Amino acid sequence: MEILSVEKLNFTYPLSSSPTLKDISFNIKKGDFTVLCGPTGCGKSTLLKMLKPEISPTGNVSGNIFYKGKLLCETNCRTSASEIGYVMQKPELQVVTDRVWHEIAFGLENTGTNPKEIARRSAEISSYFGITEWYDKPTSELSGGQIQLMNLASVLIMNPEILILDEPSAQLDPIASADFITALKRLNDDFSITIIITEHRLEDVIPVCDRLIIMENGSITADGKPVDVINSVRNNRRIMSCMPAPSRIFAEFETQGNCPLTVREGRKYIENTFTNDTDSILPEKKSIFDEKAVEFSDVYFRYEKNSHDILKGINLSVYKNEIFCLLGSNGSGKSTTLLAASGLLKIYSGNININGKKITKYKNQGLYKNCLAMLPQDVQTLFLKNTVAEELSECGFNPEEFPFDISSFMDRHPYDLSGGEQQIAALAKVLTSNPQILLLDEPTKGLDALSRKIFINILKSLKEKGITVIIVTHDIEFAAECADRCALLFNGTVVSEGETSEFFSENTFYTTAVCRMTKGYFKNTVTVEDTVRLCKKNARKDRTEYADN
Repeated sequence: MEILSVEKLNFTYPLSSSPTLKDISFNIKKGDFTVLCGPTGCGKSTLLKMLKPEISPTGNVSGNIFYKGKLLCETNCRTSASEIGYVMQKPELQVVTDRVWHEIAFGLENTGTNPKEIARRSAEISSYFGITEWYDKPTSELSGGQIQLMNLASVLIMNPEILILDEPSAQLDPIASADFITALKRLNDDFSITIIITEHRLEDVIPVCDRLIIMENGSITADGKPVDVINSVRNNRRIMSCMPAPSRIFAEFETQGNCPLTVREGRKYIENTFTNDTDSILPEKKSIFDEKAVEFSDVYFRYEKNSHDILKGINLSVYKNEIFCLLGSNGSGKSTTLLAASGLLKIYSGNININGKKITKYKNQGLYKNCLAMLPQDVQTLFLKNTVAEELSECGFNPEEFPFDISSFMDRHPYDLSGGEQQIAALAKVLTSNPQILLLDEPTKGLDALSRKIFINILKSLKEKGITVIIVTHDIEFAAECADRCALLFNGTVVSEGETSEFFSENTFYTTAVCRMTKGYFKNTVTVEDTVRLCKKNARKDRTEYADN
């Protein structure tokens, strides 16, 4: 039974010269778990918003959307609010109350539900998601993973027929992200809730979905079972670069057979196809770093005088001309560390040195004059104008010096851009200040794999110019590809740090899918490129199919 149908849907934003959605048509059956993916700016988020009348964007629309056989635009507000659930790309924007319990009950209260019914359903949903321990906490004290679970609970308490999620794992650490996807799959299995989700991090979600839709340039280019879709696009390098690591490795060597989707399937393929006579690649010559750009010495910080410490004696050195990634779970203190380094938060104990000078010695905005710049986690705070062109022109932006082609959205309002496009526009603005030290907080949110590659090339070109880059990220694959060194923050302190390949090879959970897939068979392989190179150095075995094929 079809629960949602889209027929020849077209959409163009105001003042835009080209459509964002072009002749979109598809049907969703009740109980489907559908993943929608594609390059940055292809129209995924816009399409999802069109499926939720309350947040549907303003613009020129043609075509039809049907919900349970009736036009969606004619669905009454109560039905839409209750039966079509939506979890936003930015979880903090969905929070409207000050306490967890009130946030969960908010939707039912607004529909006039009986208080006893609210209490019963709140208790049930909180127990289902394990929220009871922080049920009475202020929403302002929740970690990113907790906010996402609370948002999910506050939507599901309405008993929706469809659950729509726009990159829900974008701001979650790898473990919280995997747990969140597991929770979605459990909901789909237990209650047959129809799920439509967009994601750029596909390692965890593709193996559990039963349908994959790929969008490019505002149109649907592939639709079907995940393994069939991936097989059909294996020659499309941009789309394949977004797929799970096992599929990408398989596609490098095979022209026939079904691509593996999971780490387990990928490991079977490698073990059954290649020898491991050469089990490691000689590491590249390491860069020598000796002059410190940023130094934390026994740093402590808390947000309020009587609250607990967020940073607990951090000691950390980042050297000039290196790319350094700081990893850790939601709430571990990563963003706080970056804000302290930027001078936006004042520590109460310890020292922070910037280019050998105490941060407290910088006066009259001297810290930010060709010295240090920061790309915040919420890049919308950087936008003040009505178009991207206006935003960048007043900063002296030169498009010829910027590796991204942003001409396609220069005439659009920054808030109308996709999450990835906003990241790109914000980066362009920040780089106009010519910083010596660049601080980036979750810079790859919303970026597809190819855009991440370009982003990495930008960072490496900045490094060649002598710029130090410090990145807080949950994107493990990104860190593995670009960082010279990485550190793991836990409970407000640095618990491990080291050169990138060694750092990830020693980890079990905070590591790449490739590292988990090859552990014990190959050594120090943390990226798809590492594994492909190593496979090519080894002979193929007689058996070329992995066991599950």
